[in-house]
Amino acid sequence: MAAAIVFYISGHGFGHASRSIEVINAVLARRPETRIGVRTSVPRWLFDLTVKGKVAFSTLECDTGVVQVDALNLDEADTIRRAAAFHSDLVTRAASETRVLRELGAGLIVGDIPPLAFAVGAAAGIPSIAVGNFTWDWVYSEYPRVRLAPSLLPTIRGAYSKASMALRLPLSAGFENFSNVRDIPFIARHASRTREEVCRTLKVPSDRPIVLASFGGYGLPGLDTDALAKFKKYTVVTTANVPIGRVRKETTTTAARKGSFISVNEEVMYDASIRYEDLVAAAEAVVTKPGYGIIAECIANDTAVLYTSRGHFPEYDVLVEEMPNYLRSAFVSQEDLFAGKWESHLDRLLAQPKPKQKPETNGADVAAETLLKTLDKPPKKPRGRPRVKL
Repeated sequence: MAAAIVFYISGHGFGHASRSIEVINAVLARRPETRIGVRTSVPRWLFDLTVKGKVAFSTLECDTGVVQVDALNLDEADTIRRAAAFHSDLVTRAASETRVLRELGAGLIVGDIPPLAFAVGAAAGIPSIAVGNFTWDWVYSEYPRVRLAPSLLPTIRGAYSKASMALRLPLSAGFENFSNVRDIPFIARHASRTREEVCRTLKVPSDRPIVLASFGGYGLPGLDTDALAKFKKYTVVTTANVPIGRVRKETTTTAARKGSFISVNEEVMYDASIRYEDLVAAAEAVVTKPGYGIIAECIANDTAVLYTSRGHFPEYDVLVEEMPNYLRSAFVSQEDLFAGKWESHLDRLLAQPKPKQKPETNGADVAAETLLKTLDKPPKKPRGRPRVKL
């Protein structure tokens, strides 16, 4: 039986999982018989909805990421506290994973981008490949309280140094501890349905520009939806996250509408074969907090981004600085965001010219080729003194 590829995926939001799923789908498209294992704390329903094939899914906390208070704010102190506690026994955690890898028949580990993945690879003697645009030591190093956990950064950096390779995405920082780094294009989800199909299926009016409010699993409590409902130029769409397994009686309506504001039931949307990236492509603009996943998706689908500020997350500065190179983007204050004062910002955003050159967004294909080539390599023979026949 051929060896499996086992993915260790950060549970911080859905962005890490979404791009890992794109890589998994690209692997399965090339070689459908490839066995895939997934170890993550991301809910299984996301994989059930979006993986185009079979995976051996199991729940595991791979890292602690950043502790979010809500969609736009985080708790720095608790972030460092939890990260330090988790990584204090990383060696033990890695050793306990070797049994799981034997059961899965692992021949390659992929991490996006928990240090545990590479500590596991070293413990099991299995090659490991990182995929990502930032590293956790780089993020944590920006938080003053990290000095109260002096072993945290060295532990993470030591684990990263054990990776066989790192596939570095654009909009990146923090890869100094990887010895073998290769740059790849954006990994992004591409729409497969037209705007007309999306509007017809979801019963969204197609006569005005669509604006997608995208704030992840936390949503945006406190948003003045009454103000959005009164928009004259734009239709604002958001999605309600409904996990798989809920009683269907609760999820029979595709969308709830209040004036120009529409809330789409995400589970019913997927049941109707409309994916989130189709909704992104149908929109003229996405209103969001900056994150790699949504930015890459907007680049791939030619959608503009109206972004707001978020908590002290170092990735924010990198994304904001580089976004104008790839797509139309503009800032909206949190005050205007929550008050629903979007229209003038959207007018100026959509009046911007599009970038002259669109970057490549086939990073999932490039990553899949690299993973399969690595998987096909014969395992290295252990070094040692040759045995002498007597």
